[in-house]
Amino acid sequence: MHRIEKLRSLFKQHSILNTRVQNLHCSRILKIRFDKILIANRGEIACRVIRTAKKLGIQTVAVYSEADHGSMHVEQADEAYCIGPAPSSQSYLRQDKILSIARRSKCAAIHPGYGFLSENAEFAEACEKESIIFIGPPACVIRSMGIKNISKALMIEAGVPVIAGYHGDDQSDETLLLKAREIGFPLMIKAVHGGGGKGMRIVLEESEFSEALQGARNESKKAFGDSVVLLEQYIRESRHIEVQVFGDKQGNIVHMFERDCSVQRRHQKIIEETPAPNISADLRSDLGKIAISAAQAVKYIGAGTVEFIMDCKKKSFYFMEMNTRLQVEHPITEAIIGLDLVEWQLRIAMEEKLPLKQEQINFHGHAFEARIYAENPRHDFLPGAGYLSYLRTPEIIPGKIRIETGVREKDEVSIHYDPMIAKLIVWGKDRKETLSILRSKLSEYEIAGLDTNIEFLKDLCSHPSFRQGLVHTDFIKEHCKDLFPKLYVPNEVALQATLASILYQDMNSLQCSFTTSDPFSPFATEIGVRINHTLKQTFCFNVCDNDIEIEVKYVEPEVYSMRVKGIGPWRRVTGTLKNRKNLLKLYVEIDECITKATITKIHNKLHIFTKDREWQFETTSRKVSSNFSCDDINLDKCKALSPMPGFVEKLFVSEGDVVKIGDALLIINAMKMEHTIRAVTNGTVVNVLCSIGENVPKNKVLIKLAESVS
Repeated sequence: MHRIEKLRSLFKQHSILNTRVQNLHCSRILKIRFDKILIANRGEIACRVIRTAKKLGIQTVAVYSEADHGSMHVEQADEAYCIGPAPSSQSYLRQDKILSIARRSKCAAIHPGYGFLSENAEFAEACEKESIIFIGPPACVIRSMGIKNISKALMIEAGVPVIAGYHGDDQSDETLLLKAREIGFPLMIKAVHGGGGKGMRIVLEESEFSEALQGARNESKKAFGDSVVLLEQYIRESRHIEVQVFGDKQGNIVHMFERDCSVQRRHQKIIEETPAPNISADLRSDLGKIAISAAQAVKYIGAGTVEFIMDCKKKSFYFMEMNTRLQVEHPITEAIIGLDLVEWQLRIAMEEKLPLKQEQINFHGHAFEARIYAENPRHDFLPGAGYLSYLRTPEIIPGKIRIETGVREKDEVSIHYDPMIAKLIVWGKDRKETLSILRSKLSEYEIAGLDTNIEFLKDLCSHPSFRQGLVHTDFIKEHCKDLFPKLYVPNEVALQATLASILYQDMNSLQCSFTTSDPFSPFATEIGVRINHTLKQTFCFNVCDNDIEIEVKYVEPEVYSMRVKGIGPWRRVTGTLKNRKNLLKLYVEIDECITKATITKIHNKLHIFTKDREWQFETTSRKVSSNFSCDDINLDKCKALSPMPGFVEKLFVSEGDVVKIGDALLIINAMKMEHTIRAVTNGTVVNVLCSIGENVPKNKVLIKLAESVS
């Protein structure tokens, strides 16, 4: 308990200082003005802060790693400084470099964004020592609420409901196992520092505990520099509900209603909404009051989020943690209350009072935020990396449709950082209307060059239970079969792809004849089919892990007869490929029915964006059926492959070692997450084809085994 006593001492000092500041405000109004801030972050949050700073006439200074040279946030800031190599430990987490640049560029304040140093109490203290304003709460508040075991102890003392668990200092394996048995399984292991699902494991039974504990510790150590964990009772049917709070230096605290963030993968949020569905007005009021009590207990200053876990059956809720920073999902709160929360942060940092009182803050309508990630939902949401070769977004409509992003077409999603590409925020009069708008706008989002979760988000929005607001933290697991149905490409789409391939080939031939390499050449404005095509041919594709063949007969100029081989009748197909505002629009007429789509081709993969979904047609030959996916290759049980681009974190085996099914072979680290690769057969290690720290591409063979003969 010595940590709690030390913290109480810090709070006493904080309370005395707070009282002095409040008394001083009674006699005169204090205002600190700053005209230049440094943003100690990257990507979409840096761009978000820059936008509000410009609105207020405040200059901005960006920092960037070598991997982020030329990135969007660097382009938008007034000044930008390189702080080191790509790994965040050598760049965005270097407090000394960031403070040095703040001094050099004469910045009066630092906005930490979220992630990286945003909840680092030592960094907040270092800013104070340098007489630089940290745009966030005081260091003692960050320390108390950022360390989960301490925050829970403080909340219990303040009368805030807390879920049962172990939050003690004794971190020995023996004590943790003993406490786990007392709590009972299932339970959760959580890193006491940080968030974002890192250092978190669900343990269903005792036999899984030791390995899960080690994994949580390792991940926490890498992400937060600390391996201390706590144990918590796991509620099977639960909801994740959080309340936005704000406090000023005069002691005023308000809440801005709740957000529901229940639908998650890897304990990370994927879609958020506000207000939370299917909760009563009384429960909403109770959540707000308890959140304010939690903030008052630590004399909170700035933007914060009090997170609760709610038992779906009992409708009871418990304090989970408090994030002492702005949240990724803050735009949906802005959407329903009509306020700029970053502006509030800046004004509070300048010692202004909260602009509004609690009774003046009301919400209108409903808002959703969908996080668009570079990941493959059908392969356990494995994160990916690569270039955004093609990117088209919905039209932005102020107050209704909003996109927060830090990347543009041709930018790279790096293996070194979070794989989020953008956030799509929509507002509507009620939940039903807003969900319909979200589904429609997701269909207008077109990305090619790497895998994304857009199609999954669209399927999620269409799921009956989600539409009814019956959400919980195991929603994806419970509805896995519905959310990941077997995909079969409609025959009409296959014919579209075939005609697109012919027209695309014609377009490139025409461009070559005019000696131009511009894929959007004016000569390609509208292209039909030329008469020099062969009279009969077969196109071979792999789509949705299925091989299909399309038979094509030339009928007359610009007209074909097609059918999926062995399926259905021959169909009359004609159409054109048009360049419209640098978009390749495909117009196809099949048996007098006209359909439209947008297309792009990257290497040997044709992407077709229809009104319903994106389809990827990979060109194959008759002899080679497909470009194997990771799972396909793993049919060779003796080869362990990298499931994604990343770097080798650990090796557990050497040549000659005997392994059994399920044994850990190595750990790949990508997008700040650990992924353990295990043996899928009994055997002996023949070759280890990688080394610790090595960057490896997707599908690289890392370890070869010789299968045991039973």
